[in-house]
Amino acid sequence: MGSAEEFVSSLKKYGVTKPISTSGPMGADLQKTKELEKFLVDSGLYETNEEAAKREEVLQRLGQVVKSWVKQITCLRRYTDQMVEDANAVIMTFGSYRLGVHGPGADLDTLCIGPSYVNREEDFFFTLHNILANMDEVTELHPVPDAHVPVMKFKFDGISIDLLYASISCLVVPEDLDISDISVLHNVDEPTVRSLNGCRVADQILKLVPNVEHFRTALRCLKFWAKRRGIYSNVTGFLGGVNLALLVARVCQLYPNAIPSMLVSRFFRVYTQWRWPNPVMLCPIEENELGFSVWDPRRNPRDRTHHMPIITPAYPCMNSSYNVSTSTLRVMMEQFQYGNRICGEIEMNKVHWSALFESYVFFESYKNYLQVDIVAADVDDLRAWKGWVESRLRQLTLMIERDTLGKLQCHPYPHEYMDASRQCAHSSFFMGLQRKQGEIVQEGQQFDIRGTVEEFRHSVNMYMFWRPGMDIHVSHVRRRQIPSYVFPDGYKRPRPSRPTPQMESSPKSFHENEVSGAEHRERNHKRKHDGRVGVKQNVVLKKQASSPPADGLAKSNPCQGSVDAVSDPHKLTNAEIVNLSNNKQDELNRIQSPEPECASNSSVITSVTSGGGSPEDVGSASVSGCVEDNGRGVEGMINGRFEDTTYGTDSVIHVETVVAPKDEVLQDALQEQLEPNASLGSVTDSQAGINSENLEKPIIRHALFVTIIFTIAFRSVLYLYAFPCNFICNRRILSPTSTPDAVCIR
Repeated sequence: MGSAEEFVSSLKKYGVTKPISTSGPMGADLQKTKELEKFLVDSGLYETNEEAAKREEVLQRLGQVVKSWVKQITCLRRYTDQMVEDANAVIMTFGSYRLGVHGPGADLDTLCIGPSYVNREEDFFFTLHNILANMDEVTELHPVPDAHVPVMKFKFDGISIDLLYASISCLVVPEDLDISDISVLHNVDEPTVRSLNGCRVADQILKLVPNVEHFRTALRCLKFWAKRRGIYSNVTGFLGGVNLALLVARVCQLYPNAIPSMLVSRFFRVYTQWRWPNPVMLCPIEENELGFSVWDPRRNPRDRTHHMPIITPAYPCMNSSYNVSTSTLRVMMEQFQYGNRICGEIEMNKVHWSALFESYVFFESYKNYLQVDIVAADVDDLRAWKGWVESRLRQLTLMIERDTLGKLQCHPYPHEYMDASRQCAHSSFFMGLQRKQGEIVQEGQQFDIRGTVEEFRHSVNMYMFWRPGMDIHVSHVRRRQIPSYVFPDGYKRPRPSRPTPQMESSPKSFHENEVSGAEHRERNHKRKHDGRVGVKQNVVLKKQASSPPADGLAKSNPCQGSVDAVSDPHKLTNAEIVNLSNNKQDELNRIQSPEPECASNSSVITSVTSGGGSPEDVGSASVSGCVEDNGRGVEGMINGRFEDTTYGTDSVIHVETVVAPKDEVLQDALQEQLEPNASLGSVTDSQAGINSENLEKPIIRHALFVTIIFTIAFRSVLYLYAFPCNFICNRRILSPTSTPDAVCIR
């Protein structure tokens, strides 16, 4: 790799500072790069020649459409025949396609540049829109004229296209227009400047990196990584394609002779240590007599509020990551640290490249979530309505940060989910919630974001293209209440059980109003005196669960058992006995063993319960009959930890759907419950001729003694720490006719 071209490249200065290192690759780096490139190919990140040819064909056909459209407008304006003949419009690309890092199925970002007399409001969003709407090749046509950068979205022959429009100050647009020339910005408005900047920035990036091919490979790799880790979405407040391209380009400047494997490793090394909000810039910020506003925190107070400035290299220089909030920056920094750790292990040959691209398990990382459901009358209405709501989700994050003074952290997840079982068109988004780590919890402190949610809903409902059927619902859900349709296989993935001793409780109404502070303290006091009753219930359940399964148990319907439990708290079916016993054993193991590393983000909001309810276990698939007690279901918070008091009926229905087929899950759960007694085969084997009743009494006495000791110690710790840390929330879906009192987190 020591060619003369690279030597000359190393002597050239790139960026606003000197490079960190001009060292070239070693033999191990060359091998790692080959492995990385092979992994990217095997992952399907490169499109085939047929797909590339189809994109070129679509671009050519779209160019013909806009040329014909401009000629039609020129004729309507009553220009001369010569003007009509010379009238022209050109199609240019930007984004991943222009940078050369697009993959199969990626959107095609395009810009139409037309003459000065063809405007955006009437000619582009009305006349051209109607032309495209009448074409058979065009589907899912969706104009967004009020966006920060006005755009028209559609599919042309199956390829997704985002089409912008810019009207420049000339009567005839030349076919070989140089968009990098600053003259194209003369006498244009701000939306036009933003539209033109996409192409101008892409061209500048390619000019400012030492090696374009190395830059492309590293960027393709890191885009794939960001998508897998859930931080690839500019509209949500994370990294978009341009943001990531600028970050990678800056690393290329700091290591001009590095190859892709080195660039990926250095990317994480640099940005885990970057002192935000110091800006990332590829070149000095350029001033010009045209007078457009550029990013300058010294003169613009608004620029001082940006958390992660990533400055575009083309005039006028702007912050491409103004959407980043405190919460999303925290999430990205955590992921940078994760990437840095994995790359260190890759360099030491401990793991392969695949470890870097493991999916982020969002629904196992928090205990509390906001669920935003978006519904509309049909698919076309949902497409427009969803785009508007998604663009406003960032505002909800900022509102929560504002109203809680940054003490409640949000993690908006940039993936949408659809419930196919609904009759109406539906889409949903989720946000993880947790208390700021290291925050001192005071007695009686709570996060009441009901007003925040209502303000958000009010702003969303101001949508100027609203139609009947468009609606939005916001609800607070616990991790175990996450609907099954968000999981790839339609059900919650199983995890190793971590049981705990937990007191049996009577059912609690789903619509129970939240408990006041006085009532909560009174119930904490009651829990102190309910230990013995709970211990007796524990013993009864363990005794019943450890007995041999009868024929009737294997044939019973667990779904019916769940329904009975809600109607009669004293009537426990066989299915409930198994489920509740598993829950107690789960809570015990969780207290004795630390949380797995994948749940580190939610370490401050792990549930600790003592008076009722089911355990806060991830992906519990066997809680179908467990509904929490009205009197004892509301528990405190230990060391800043959330704890749930409700169990939604939707969650019960999803679990029953999984448990029901052929009673297989029920039998497995029962077998798992009986495993502690497997060594005492004579207890469960009635055909062995040994009297199981003689063995059962000492076992029960021993279990009773251990349970009493453990319960006393556990409740003592709980009582000491429960009072200063109380926050809990009832779950209630927020419809337009209901009040948002469900989103109250204590």
